Amino acid sequence: MTRVLFAIIVIGAAAFVVAAVTPGIAPDLRAVLLHDFRFSPADLTDLERGRIVKRGLGATTPGEVAVVAATRVDVEKNVFVERFRDIARFKAGPDVRQIGRFSSPPTIEDLALLTIDDADFDGRACRVGDCDVRLPADSIRRFQKEIDWTAPDADSRAAALFKHMIFDNVQAYLAGASARFAEYNDDRRPIHPTQEFVGLLRNFPAIGKLVPDLPAHLEHFPSAALAGAEDFLYWSKEVVAGLPFITITHVTIVTRASEVVITSKDVYSSRYFDTSLGVTVASDVVGGPGAFYLVYANRARASALKGMLGGLRRALVERRVKSGLDDNLKNVKLRLEKRP
Repeated sequence: MTRVLFAIIVIGAAAFVVAAVTPGIAPDLRAVLLHDFRFSPADLTDLERGRIVKRGLGATTPGEVAVVAATRVDVEKNVFVERFRDIARFKAGPDVRQIGRFSSPPTIEDLALLTIDDADFDGRACRVGDCDVRLPADSIRRFQKEIDWTAPDADSRAAALFKHMIFDNVQAYLAGASARFAEYNDDRRPIHPTQEFVGLLRNFPAIGKLVPDLPAHLEHFPSAALAGAEDFLYWSKEVVAGLPFITITHVTIVTRASEVVITSKDVYSSRYFDTSLGVTVASDVVGGPGAFYLVYANRARASALKGMLGGLRRALVERRVKSGLDDNLKNVKLRLEKRP
């Protein structure tokens, strides 16, 4: 008990010192930065001065990578939010090959610009327990049952089927239907993305501290809708280490007077990720009109980071992700602060 009390006193003292030297950071955000994202008083001072602060958050389970980065941006936060809503333009970059926002309600035409070729998916070789994209067993079997691989248009038909599977998964997700992908059987070890997400969300308490009802909204969507929240889905084809992967992401935007909280929830990733969740905070600088603090944190799980060498692979991935975060925040800051 003495050790616990001592820790509480130390944390309280640190918070008091930080409050004295960082008046520009809103109290709720400062608390999250200190206690959840492990920022030091020196980190907060750097943040106030406009520097980029980044750090790893530590894994809560094997195969998990978690990082956070923050900076000060000298422009109104509403400028950032409006640009973020235009997600295709906001995420444009060399690693994003294609991207589009789903309409409401979504239609298959929303995926018209998504191209699927051999690098994205090899339907001929796809088998249960050995497929190069994440799919349930029933979906994988359809490529052998429904595609005549001797036909000259077999590859295009397989690509169209894959695209329809992705779209059906989007519809099932938005309807809260059981037809959503519940298990991936592309490898010998099944992956349960919904269970992985719930576990990841439980270890991301900062989201609930920022917006108390947001975790329930994310976990039980669409049955536990958060009043006033703005939701949309988008798709993208991105590249990691030269290999493309297709993703579906659910974005939730919660707007309050001095702060906007945005979550990015992985609905589907064709490769790499079992699940992932990002949170972006745009918080007004207290006493500094025309500026805000931009904070981005992400937790992701990948089965490839487990096993004997998983710790080493995770450390390498974390290093790359932190470096990428640094570059991304620099680019966002420059683009937002650039005058017309």
